[in-house]
Amino acid sequence: MADLQGIASSLIAGKRDEVATKVRAALDEGANVEEVLNKGLIAGMQVVGEKFKNNEFYVPEVLIAARAMKAGMEILSPKLKDAGVKPVATVVIGTVKGDLHDIGKNLVAMMLQGGGFEVVDLGTDVPPEKFVSAAQEKGAQVVAMSALLTTTMPQMANVVKAMKEAGLGGKVKAMIGGAPVTQNYADEIGADGYAPDAASAVETAQKLSK
Repeated sequence: MADLQGIASSLIAGKRDEVATKVRAALDEGANVEEVLNKGLIAGMQVVGEKFKNNEFYVPEVLIAARAMKAGMEILSPKLKDAGVKPVATVVIGTVKGDLHDIGKNLVAMMLQGGGFEVVDLGTDVPPEKFVSAAQEKGAQVVAMSALLTTTMPQMANVVKAMKEAGLGGKVKAMIGGAPVTQNYADEIGADGYAPDAASAVETAQKLSK
């Protein structure tokens, strides 16, 4: 019997090498690839997300856990493709034009990967047209934008507008977040979703991609 619980526990503890070893062992024992993903890696990341939300974990612990998850995913990804396991949805993510902050955006990207999403990370200082072209190319269900500066928040409105002009409005959902961003602002610019933190971002993306 594969130790899926053990994979989750090692991931929560941020033990990268242990996660990789346990994922390999589970696959060698003939464990179902999707179960290793869902009951091992994703289950572990969900606990990390909850702990982060409840202030039991802080950014460093989340980053270490995400690194451990990445080590497991590197082994699992080719097997998932072979088994025809599809990601929950595809999310294009980036920090908007004029903003170079990426810690929050990176956290959200890692949590989304931990939630079973395929994540296309465009980095920082991303202009509206780049969000739009990436969403079209990758067939994304969600475009997620981050801003840390109040001065760059209007760029979010520009992305939402560019998505509508490109005919993506309604088909591809726009989701925003970042320290100065609020639900009111999301409503004001016509964004489909808002997340106050990285753990909530996964829940919001799940709702939007259904």
